[in-house]
Amino acid sequence: MFYDRAKIYVKGGDGGAGIVAFRREKYVPEGGPSGGDGGRGGNVVFVGDEGLRTLVDFRYKRHYKADRGDNGMAKNMSGRSGESTVLRIPVGTVILDDGTGEVIADITEHGQRVVVAAGGRGGRGNARFMSNTNKAPTLSENGEPGEEHWLRLELKLLADVGLVGFPNVGKSTIISKVSAAKPKIADYHFTTLVPNLGVVDVEDGESFVMADIPGLIEGAHTGAGLGHEFLRHTERTRLILHVLDISGSEERDPLEDLRIIQDELKLYSPALAERPVIVVANKIDIPGAEENLERLKGELKESYEIFPVSAATGEGLQNLIYHIAKVLPDISAPTIVSLPDEHRVTKVKSDKRFEIRKENNLFIVEGDEIEKHVKMTFFDQEDSVYRFQNILKAMGIDAALVAAGINEGDKVEIAGVSFDWV
Repeated sequence: MFYDRAKIYVKGGDGGAGIVAFRREKYVPEGGPSGGDGGRGGNVVFVGDEGLRTLVDFRYKRHYKADRGDNGMAKNMSGRSGESTVLRIPVGTVILDDGTGEVIADITEHGQRVVVAAGGRGGRGNARFMSNTNKAPTLSENGEPGEEHWLRLELKLLADVGLVGFPNVGKSTIISKVSAAKPKIADYHFTTLVPNLGVVDVEDGESFVMADIPGLIEGAHTGAGLGHEFLRHTERTRLILHVLDISGSEERDPLEDLRIIQDELKLYSPALAERPVIVVANKIDIPGAEENLERLKGELKESYEIFPVSAATGEGLQNLIYHIAKVLPDISAPTIVSLPDEHRVTKVKSDKRFEIRKENNLFIVEGDEIEKHVKMTFFDQEDSVYRFQNILKAMGIDAALVAAGINEGDKVEIAGVSFDWV
């Protein structure tokens, strides 16, 4: 099955915890603190793989987590770092944040690596807290939590040439004749339900990749037909072959078909309308096609190159292939992938380090920095609690709570942990 969209959850590994330990050797008086740091959590990494053509692997498994780091050990030994989780995805996949629509990465090359969820750093052991004023610290840190995201993956096929046109104009037959692709072919609309890729061999080792883009009709950019599902697969093509039924066997005007599809491409992405286009006048073997061909040439000769072919008999296909191979080296690949409006987002970043909101007698403090400190603090260690109180004061949270009207005995909640205000 062809799957070109997926939604998955990824989480980097949590860092390992630092520990409290002291050297206790027979002839080493006052050995001092020796608690090691925790290991770093593993990352979740995407790697582009040109051998993959679909996102089907993400249909059945949607949650991916990297290994957490090991805890620190005595004698200043750090814990082992967690193993990263490496996920292979097809070249041509766009990775987006599912919540904001922000584009995180665009995988365009084989072997390209992108870290989508970084692992947390390991917590520090007590040896790291020794100072001139505190020779025997009894505090350590928990590991930093790894990053976590819901991601949306969208595959946009990487092809040199894209076949577009109304249903039943012969796109699938053309790609089956010039490559080894075996699409389903039948004499009814929307036979082709998924894009098909084929490698076209020319000569002397030359080749190019051709894609059959199904389902384009009028209104495709708004969701009509199948076009809204597959228009994005045309975004990366360098050359567009617009296939027309020049015989008019579907009782449509070929000139009007060309105008409608070109308008759909422009409405979806203005950059698409500027791509080089070759008009392929198919079904030239059917009676009545010659008249439409002459009319087409008269109208479009100055705007487009026109190649009359018959996909059924193979007439004209070889000339078309040689011409494509000749012009492709001079056409640069699109460098910027345009995205539909739903992917264009404006991120507003707050300058505030934290925010306080009140619910009855509960004061809720929110902010990435302070929430991370909560998760990395061992509240069963007296020195760790004292350090955390100093962090609250240094960040200005104590003063902000007083200004918000907090009273003795009120509750404060940070990252799901409740504290009594005294």
